[in-house]
Amino acid sequence: MRIEWVRLNSLEETSVNTVNTETLHLPVLPVPDQAVLPGMVVPVELSDAADAAISSAQAGSDGRLLLAPRLADRYATFGAVATVEQLGRLPGGARGAVLRAESRARIGTGVTGPGSALWVEAEIVPSTTSERTPKLAAEYKALVVATLQKRNAWQIIDTVEAIDDPALLADTAGWAPYLSAEQKRQLLETTDVDARLTVLIEWTRDHLAEQEVADKIAGDVRKGMEKSQREFLLRQQLAAIRKELGDSGPEGADGAADYRTRVEAADLPEDVAKAALREVGKLERASDQSPESGWIRTWLDTVLEMPWGVRTDDRTDVASARQVLDADHHGLEDVKDRIVEYLAVRSRRASRGLQVVGGRGSGAVLALAGPPGVGKTSLGESIARALGRTFVRVSLGGVRDEAEIRGHRRTYVGALPGRLVRALTEAGSMNPVVLLDEIDKLGSDYRGDPSSALLEVLDPAQNHTFRDHYLEFDLDLSDVLFLATANVVENIPGPLLDRMELVQIDGYTEEDKVAIARQHLWPRQVERAGLTVDPAEVLVDDDALRMVATEYTREAGVRQLERALAKLLRKATVRLADGAAAPLAIGTAQLRDYLGRPRFTPETAERTAVPGVATGLAVTGMGGDVLFIEATTVPPADTATGGHGGRGGLTLTGQLGDVMKESAQIALSYLRSHGSALGLDRDALSALEGTVHLHVPAGAVPKDGPSAGVTMVTALASLATGRPVRSDVGMTGEVTLNGRVLPIGGVKQKLLAAARAGLTTVFIPQRNEPDLDDVPAEVLAALDVRPMTDVADIVAAALEPAVTAESSAAQAA
Repeated sequence: MRIEWVRLNSLEETSVNTVNTETLHLPVLPVPDQAVLPGMVVPVELSDAADAAISSAQAGSDGRLLLAPRLADRYATFGAVATVEQLGRLPGGARGAVLRAESRARIGTGVTGPGSALWVEAEIVPSTTSERTPKLAAEYKALVVATLQKRNAWQIIDTVEAIDDPALLADTAGWAPYLSAEQKRQLLETTDVDARLTVLIEWTRDHLAEQEVADKIAGDVRKGMEKSQREFLLRQQLAAIRKELGDSGPEGADGAADYRTRVEAADLPEDVAKAALREVGKLERASDQSPESGWIRTWLDTVLEMPWGVRTDDRTDVASARQVLDADHHGLEDVKDRIVEYLAVRSRRASRGLQVVGGRGSGAVLALAGPPGVGKTSLGESIARALGRTFVRVSLGGVRDEAEIRGHRRTYVGALPGRLVRALTEAGSMNPVVLLDEIDKLGSDYRGDPSSALLEVLDPAQNHTFRDHYLEFDLDLSDVLFLATANVVENIPGPLLDRMELVQIDGYTEEDKVAIARQHLWPRQVERAGLTVDPAEVLVDDDALRMVATEYTREAGVRQLERALAKLLRKATVRLADGAAAPLAIGTAQLRDYLGRPRFTPETAERTAVPGVATGLAVTGMGGDVLFIEATTVPPADTATGGHGGRGGLTLTGQLGDVMKESAQIALSYLRSHGSALGLDRDALSALEGTVHLHVPAGAVPKDGPSAGVTMVTALASLATGRPVRSDVGMTGEVTLNGRVLPIGGVKQKLLAAARAGLTTVFIPQRNEPDLDDVPAEVLAALDVRPMTDVADIVAAALEPAVTAESSAAQAA
């Protein structure tokens, strides 16, 4: 049964009974599908029950009857008193009647009456209002008008605007199509007009909000359909135009045929060609409007852009390759030797007709590790030039997504191949030199571990079947020469480091820096400053270059040195612009005018002038460096009155790691237990019974490692004896509780740092003596390197001689 809004105009003739409180006996007409509110005019089909109710009403209740909502197993508690307006035929031809509901009534007990209908006692319930009723009625009327405006029901809007009775306005909700029968029954049972208006306002607002969302969605869908239809028509027109011109474009069947032609013409490996033709088949079957067709075209373009079958011929002249490497870089003999060995092997295999392209294990993976500025990245370009290969650099610093290496799955929007596939496309050959820069700075998070994805790439026994997630077929990387660079080897995962051949680049000596500056840095900076070399407008001698390298920059590489030379040339350019005569000659005496006061001066003698300070050697991410260990004691009496720690305690400062803290504990325990073997008397040992404070300056820099053990023993022994440590002495090594000196790492970098700091004597562990073979000869000539096995021998040689009474008298005389 349907309620029509067109009957709303009959409200002008309806008055809702809000005063009558009489009790009536009325026949019941069940309305199972809806709840009829006062003021509504509804048509009903004259079934047997309806015919009986109307006949009984005409016979015994002045034509009035009760429209009662029928629930599952009972009648509702409220109904509507109605009268018969008209009898006749419904539009379908069935007999029907038009009923007008006048007031709401509470259904009571059954009573007897004429006819065969059910008679009940009905109590007319008046509607109650309050002072808030007009405001609620106005708000609800505005919402109803807004709802009707969306439906363009302007005639009904006029009728609603004319309603002044709030109770009658609230009951017009019986015609609202967005309210359910249960909601309308709730309104029928609510006698308070304010309550009815309040709940109607909430329901209508919710309906308007839902309608806005539905209208927006419908509008978007309509626009999308219009756009698709427009694109379809344009594509059809474009295809017709191309057909008339005899030119097939990339779209539709002609585009698929074009891709098929390109795939068949390309020199693709067999498995790649099969995969590409399979995708072309999908493209031919796909609709032009399907998103999958765009993904397939992108995949095919990526595959066809790769340099399949393109390989550069390696330069097999070993002597020529060596000349290229020597011309580009000074020193770095280990790396040059490794590249020359690689070339010699390939040359020999080629001369004997053996396979040299592709195949398992034919590539090489080198890891260049060292401090910044030693030329690791530029060395990759030189190796590519020496080999006659193309060069491509892949920066890995900060990469945290595994998909950057292996590529994205094609199911993702915006999927791309990994960086290695893109590197091959960029290089234009299948055997380039690929530099994996900053491999020690790879990260990992919820998106995966890129270092784990590199395990297959950098394994010469596996990378001939590398599978990129985007391409989804095996890719042969075995003929690619991979070079990886890193500053800190310890940050590279062990399994990844095991797949590479490690070449350590520890830094340059002063003579190396002078040669590099003369051969490479100075000419490059002269050109960048707009000056000329021949004739020379600015001249600098080797002593000035050496002074810049030692007193203005102190580093393992030459990056700061190049910046200092650039600054010097900028100053010189200003003087030439001011009218100075060329050439400008710059020596050690003129450096202060160009570069200002030297930044680095020897400080070892000043730092070790007091007992309790020893000079150690350390390795950082920036290369080797000197490390000062300072020790002092706080007497027990002072600790008792507020000093730090208690008797026999140890205080450590300087942002030390756990291993370095353990080394300090071992050093103090060794001295307390073996002090007599070191020549410490009772008074000297008693000085170590209080709180010992050990400090490593540069507290903002984290420090860790066991190699400072012998330095800590020496500093504590110096503190206990009152004898300063020799200012020209440096030392490194791990110490045990029995005083044994154990081997450490980074000997070459530490000796280079000792030479830069002006030290002349260095103590190292005996078991590190084989590492001296890697140290440059000029460094060994400038240093007295003493391998030691017992820390007592180091202490005896490192401390200044004891001052005796005879020596004091001799000095006074």
